[in-house]
Amino acid sequence: MGLRVSRRGVVASLAVAALLAAIGGAVAIQANKKAEAERSKAKAEVTLQFAPGDLASVEARPLARWLPVSGAIQAVRQATVKAKVGGEVRQLAVREGEAVREGQMIARIDTADLEARLAERQGALESARAQLALAEKTRAMNNRLLSEKFISQNAYDGAQSSHDVAVGSVKSAEAQVRLAQNALKDATVTAPLTGTVAKRHVQAGEKVAVESPLVTIVDLVDLELAALVPATDVPELAIGMPVELAVDGFGDRRFRGTIGRISPSTEPGTRAFLVYVALRNPDAALRSGMFATGRIALAASAPVATLPLAAVRSEAGQSFVWTIDAGKLTRRVVVTGRRDDEAGIVEIRTALPAGSPVLAARFDNLKEGATVVVRAGAASTNAGAAPRAPG
Repeated sequence: MGLRVSRRGVVASLAVAALLAAIGGAVAIQANKKAEAERSKAKAEVTLQFAPGDLASVEARPLARWLPVSGAIQAVRQATVKAKVGGEVRQLAVREGEAVREGQMIARIDTADLEARLAERQGALESARAQLALAEKTRAMNNRLLSEKFISQNAYDGAQSSHDVAVGSVKSAEAQVRLAQNALKDATVTAPLTGTVAKRHVQAGEKVAVESPLVTIVDLVDLELAALVPATDVPELAIGMPVELAVDGFGDRRFRGTIGRISPSTEPGTRAFLVYVALRNPDAALRSGMFATGRIALAASAPVATLPLAAVRSEAGQSFVWTIDAGKLTRRVVVTGRRDDEAGIVEIRTALPAGSPVLAARFDNLKEGATVVVRAGAASTNAGAAPRAPG
């Protein structure tokens, strides 16, 4: 019996010990939770400190206005040289990419038929001149006989008419000779302008007809860009306004042009006008057909509410700024307008509380409602592209 009682006592003691251990564990867990809550509260209540250089305010400033333009560059002067006479191309003296001068021989067409035609026309002219000489002698003789009353007036008039016909035949034959000479001259094709050969349309040995294209020549000294401009912006444009252009393939290099012409009417099916930008190309660096983008400086707008570009954040397609209201950080959604990238400012169309500073530096991990202190004279914490929140 005594042994049985001792075992019951041991079991009871173990149960009490287990209960005390459970109670101690619960107390420890509760203490840990309380400590963690206090640490989280302390962390949440960290005060953010900013320097004056990290803040900005809404300012009324004019915005520079730019009108974007784009299009393909084309040569102002270019020509497709065509054959004025038909025949076999005996010689083609130029190739693509070669420079040519105005008046330089670029092609020669076979002249055998043209020379034969010229000889025929010259023979007809000689025959007409002989007929004219005979008609002049006949008229002179009939004139003398008429004065001596040996022939009638009608007979003299017939001789005069034959003379007039002979004169006309000579003139016609002379014109035919000149046409044949011009055709023979046109068999030698010359460049109508100074420039560069862009394309050869035929090869030596091919037969061509009248008006068949032979070569295309482009003058690269003066180029032009035709850009569509909305009708609402055309009243602000004027001939001679400067245009800055960036051309594909030239990196950061910029080309200067001016507005040379403005179309007097809109393009069919649009409400836009064609504006032609004149571009000098003395070093022939640019080529016809290159694509260029640029902008035209317009008059500055009236002063509007602006903020630095760095002050405006964007998230999920929504723009917002961080403001400091009564010592607390506040996230405010804003609507932006035009940008002036050169000045680094953007128009703010949403009214913000008067006198509320706006965080202009980039910081991460900012939370709305955090306590904020602006330390006068403190060094700016805006170090790096995206520093973490101070404090």
